[in-house]
Amino acid sequence: MWFVGPRSYTGEDMLELQVHGGRAVTLAVLGALARLPGFRPAEPGEFTRRAVENGRLDLTRAEAVADLIAADTQSQRLLALRQYGGALTERYSRWRERLIRSAAWIEANIDFPDEELPDGVWDSSRRELRALLAEMRSQLNDARRGEIIRDGFHVAVIGPPNVGKSSLVNALAQRDVAIVSDLPGTTRDIIEVKLDLGGYAVVLADTAGLRESAEPIEQEGIRRARARADMADFRLLVLDASALTTEPPARADLVAWNKADLCSHKEQGRLYISAKSGEGIEDLIGRLAAAAANQANGAEPPLLTRARHRYAVEEASQRIAAALEEREPELVAEQLRIALRVLGRITGAVDLDELLDVVFRDFCIGK
Repeated sequence: MWFVGPRSYTGEDMLELQVHGGRAVTLAVLGALARLPGFRPAEPGEFTRRAVENGRLDLTRAEAVADLIAADTQSQRLLALRQYGGALTERYSRWRERLIRSAAWIEANIDFPDEELPDGVWDSSRRELRALLAEMRSQLNDARRGEIIRDGFHVAVIGPPNVGKSSLVNALAQRDVAIVSDLPGTTRDIIEVKLDLGGYAVVLADTAGLRESAEPIEQEGIRRARARADMADFRLLVLDASALTTEPPARADLVAWNKADLCSHKEQGRLYISAKSGEGIEDLIGRLAAAAANQANGAEPPLLTRARHRYAVEEASQRIAAALEEREPELVAEQLRIALRVLGRITGAVDLDELLDVVFRDFCIGK
């Protein structure tokens, strides 16, 4: 199939060969092409990179291509499609346009000090900058909804030793991902498993049992467990329903009482589960899925989907805030120039070459 530029995916003339047969036929065709002068295998992400360089895509839409290829859940797929459709480009471009308009009057005042400028120019620019800053800060205070959908809702499974944390993780994953033993302190390092719960990516982290220990390696495992719990989006505390438990060893968003099959008396209002028999597991999955959905959903679709975007918006907002504090027009203009450059890096409007290697390093071959 022949695709004529500039309306092809890359903006160049492209030829697509749809090869019939098995893998050997495909390899033979590739071998024949490799013997022709000027032919070589594509680099990772090269087709999409060429599309960016030729103006067919901006960086946010190129990142959406990678996210769509890597999507494991329905929410990840929809987020990538929305981003590929230009939702992020449109928002960031509007921010830059508003910033340019506000900065233009400041620049004009510097470049043409003897000209008659409209009254209240600086006051009008300050109002627009305050409104833009408030919008940026609102996006930054989104509880990381975009990153949670894209990277996963992180759940730390915590609790004392021998309450069945590893067994529960295996039951939720429906495969053996963690070693299970009756010996306390078996889990030392953190073991992660990715799940699709209700269309949302959930990352479970099996952690070391929380207790007092004099053994150095176990102490390090406990320290890592507490650190992971502090960083997690959600903490699932697992306790032994068949034992007399007094003070919980850590704060939690949800407490699950495991070994319900060994418990003769069940108190009202508790979530009883059994990693062995499966009792209460569906209820637990429903609660985790609901927590992931609640964290990921908001009044509007998420804007910030990558740490790169978040850092850029944070720096741009800091520069705008600094500009509002300045009194000298030259200093105001410089802060706004930096903010414009930072926002431009998100879509590739400026400094494109230095960003391409970072954006495309994780692409598959070709694409």
